[in-house]
Amino acid sequence: MLLILVLLAAGGCVAAIAGISNEVSKEVTVEYAVTGDARDVTIAYSSWNDDGISSRSETVEKLPWRKTLKTKGFLKGGSLLISLSGSGGTATCSVTVDNDSPKTATASGPSAAATCSGF
Repeated sequence: MLLILVLLAAGGCVAAIAGISNEVSKEVTVEYAVTGDARDVTIAYSSWNDDGISSRSETVEKLPWRKTLKTKGFLKGGSLLISLSGSGGTATCSVTVDNDSPKTATASGPSAAATCSGF
């Protein structure tokens, strides 16, 4: 009986290791997008994986804006932050990972901000 339990536990460990190994090597596509009528929008985006975090920031005069990145590793994720200028308007951020449902948020008004994260 003990031998059977040991074999079952070992089999479970092997399956868990195989699942983790598959997740580490899996590459995902992350699409960041910002749409709306706001002008001079500051966009800060990051992606993180086993190699660390990669962050960038830029200011765009006119929307829409898009950026596509590929990332892989056991730990994956990131964020997209938009900040509107003092002139206001409305902007919506969106993050889509491998064609899943997008994470979205909207900023409206002078100096408003919104964050899309949790992916």
